[in-house]
Amino acid sequence: MREIVIDTETTGLNYKSGDRIIEVGCVELKNHVPTGKTLQFYCNPNKNISDGAKNIVGLSDDFLKKQKTFEENHKHMLDFVKEDTLIIHNAEFDVGFINNELSIIGKPPLKNPIIDTVTLARKVLNTRIANLDYLCRRFNIDLSDRSFHGALLDSQLLASVYLELKGGKQYSMELTTNDDGKNSAQIINNNNEKTKEIKLNEEQILNHKKMLKKIKNPVWNKINY
Repeated sequence: MREIVIDTETTGLNYKSGDRIIEVGCVELKNHVPTGKTLQFYCNPNKNISDGAKNIVGLSDDFLKKQKTFEENHKHMLDFVKEDTLIIHNAEFDVGFINNELSIIGKPPLKNPIIDTVTLARKVLNTRIANLDYLCRRFNIDLSDRSFHGALLDSQLLASVYLELKGGKQYSMELTTNDDGKNSAQIINNNNEKTKEIKLNEEQILNHKKMLKKIKNPVWNKINY
């Protein structure tokens, strides 16, 4: 399962008033875990950053004037996110800005499925406060590098938060066949390292398959992943 954590930095808070994207950061996840593949770029917004935004992102107008525009960068973003689910903190804000930028250059809006981690955190943790700093501190995620907001750094932090909200370090069970023809189930961790091997005989596998066929409307089909 491929997902993309995405974050933007902007010249201000309202694209309807003319604010534009100045940075995009993306982190690829497989089974909720970062793969190491990322995308990051700055954009020339063709306007000055508000004083409030400058204090948050630590970028200057002179620096951004030397960057490519969103139009020149947008294909890299679309090729990276593809049609996979987007993980976004306060999705309405970022999606609004991204779709506005796409509209300006005559491109259709994003149609990707979206998971808003603000909503997810409030549901999972039963908390009203759900900003990224708070969630990182709650899960003991290191914030020492976050002197300013950056789209890629915030995406990496959010990827760690999202993993915790989904239940922590994920493991998967994989049924394999050994060289001697015997079946076994291997627990594979996020780095695809075999951490434990459980031997299964043919009778156990057959009984398991029979049991599954008897279950009507299993509870796992009702869980929205």
